[in-house]
Amino acid sequence: MKIHVLPSGPIETNGYLLLEPKRGEAVLVDAPGQIMAKVTPLLQQAGCRLTELWLTHGHWDHMQAAAEVKRSTGAIVRAHRADQALIETPEIMEGFMGQRLGLEGVKVDAWLEPGEMLKAFGREFEVRHVPGHCPGNVLFYQAAAKIALVGDALFSSGVGRWDLPGGSFEELERSIRAQIYTLPDDTVVLPGHGERTTVGVEKETNPYVAAVVS
Repeated sequence: MKIHVLPSGPIETNGYLLLEPKRGEAVLVDAPGQIMAKVTPLLQQAGCRLTELWLTHGHWDHMQAAAEVKRSTGAIVRAHRADQALIETPEIMEGFMGQRLGLEGVKVDAWLEPGEMLKAFGREFEVRHVPGHCPGNVLFYQAAAKIALVGDALFSSGVGRWDLPGGSFEELERSIRAQIYTLPDDTVVLPGHGERTTVGVEKETNPYVAAVVS
């Protein structure tokens, strides 16, 4: 499995293209604006077809190109039901952002459940619910590859904003401790913005959420 990090859109949101050329399959995690311009040539080069789009959460910068991705590829769209309104009626976000974003909603084909195991490339990806930044924020954990695609729950030396509607620092803190810090320390954290990190590094150094309550 190959992983391409594709920062895209007006605020350089990370989309992740997971490719398995031997199977001719691909999965896209999150769909920031203009990402298809980067995804299409990579699919062509690898001889892969994009079959799934997994949304970590419903904030505008992570779903801006979701409708385009679905139209272009026929990919099945998966997300957590708590973010249904944000994803399918994204003009809601224009209200609390205070600006016109030109967003297009997308119909979600399958709702993710905590503990669900998604199958791709002959591998299983565990779905974990990590609310606090956004009610429907989930992560996708692949044990053999030692990766966790976490959306905006956790960053290198940071955490996602909790001051937007539906956010809560207390809930985010609980989510990180229960759902991310319980993963093996060598798990590579692939966040929605910025550079990758590891669970072990964040447990030791993250200034917002310590590994244990002092």
